[in-house]
Amino acid sequence: MTATADRDPGLQPERTRLAWRRTTLTATVVALLAGRQALHSGATPAALVAVALSALAWLGFLLVAHRRVSVLGVARPEQLAPRGALTAALCTVALAVFAAAMLF
Repeated sequence: MTATADRDPGLQPERTRLAWRRTTLTATVVALLAGRQALHSGATPAALVAVALSALAWLGFLLVAHRRVSVLGVARPEQLAPRGALTAALCTVALAVFAAAMLF
């Protein structure tokens, strides 16, 4: 028998998959609230640009999260590539910056 066949993945991949889904849901709510805030406070050109950039950052995060969740379906998932981790972090920070920019 091989080590791969003997490995019991336990619940760690499931917990990680659920964490990615929760984070994706949170990013979705942040993007929607940012868009709502921009539209209710008057659609200035700067607010519209911030909404568009927020949507772009959300789509980037959604792509990384979807790839990661689909990889976690196997018994021995691959590690998250540094590029994917950096993309997810940058998209998260960008969402926060664009949301803060809409307040000013």
